[in-house]
Amino acid sequence: MAPVADSHHPLAFTFGVLGNLVSTMVYLAPVPTFYRIYRKKSTEGFHSVPYLVAMFSSMLWFYYASLKKNAILLITINSFGSFAEMTYIVIFVVYAPKDARKLTVKLFGIMNVGLFTLILVLSHFLVSRAYRVPVLGWINVAISTSVFAAPLSIVAQVIRTRSVEFMPFRLSFFLTLSAVMWFAYGLFLKDICIAIPNVLGFALGLLQMLLYAMYRNRKQEIIEDHEKKLPAATPDHVKNIVIIATLAASELHPVDAQPNNRNDDGDVNNNVAVTEANEHEQTDDHRHVENASVELQPNETPSAV
Repeated sequence: MAPVADSHHPLAFTFGVLGNLVSTMVYLAPVPTFYRIYRKKSTEGFHSVPYLVAMFSSMLWFYYASLKKNAILLITINSFGSFAEMTYIVIFVVYAPKDARKLTVKLFGIMNVGLFTLILVLSHFLVSRAYRVPVLGWINVAISTSVFAAPLSIVAQVIRTRSVEFMPFRLSFFLTLSAVMWFAYGLFLKDICIAIPNVLGFALGLLQMLLYAMYRNRKQEIIEDHEKKLPAATPDHVKNIVIIATLAASELHPVDAQPNNRNDDGDVNNNVAVTEANEHEQTDDHRHVENASVELQPNETPSAV
């Protein structure tokens, strides 16, 4: 292999090394996500598409760097990237539900195996050596754009649910920083295929971080608003409400109201007193009638006035 061209471009070499370091952090950013998947034995709401696309891009950039002269820094980072993304995909497949597992395996076979092999064969046999690197470079431009846009598959979910629970901030941040480093690297090497996709990558990374800043506290606000509204919906004169909190929502179960204040106790006591008084009067009347019947003998008649 020819000497590393970065030695002729100190700034390109510097940004290339920084790009390797930052991109390593990009590839390691999902580690907490997959540790969570491993710990909970569930992929929850996470998607495998960003990792499949990232691995596909790393494979293509590795192939591009192997054909292009003096691109050792691209080879090192994309070798590590391919290994890291493959590890994530394996973990996802192990803990994903049946439908998500089948979709991931299907996409891996179509894109990472089938499409990559097709590009490899066509570029080797149908494209001349002089045009092989430029053609493959523009293919990488398109794929790299998809890599930066892949995390945006979660953006619709973030906007719909107003929650960033399933949009990893670390990945968005390091993708943005990595885009800056690799843009400078491609600029100093005068490789437009490296520089162009990182312009879009920087813009998309900023968009993701903006959404994170907008919605990162939204979930807590919704919970607090919900708790504030509950007392207003359950006044004292309405039936008592038993609130059973679940992960999905709160279910409301009405139960029979029980007297629990002094006014209710007073009303009940008054009613009992009135009832007892009525019974006492009826008892006195009954006794009076009995006494009258005792005084009247069968052979006697009441005297007329």
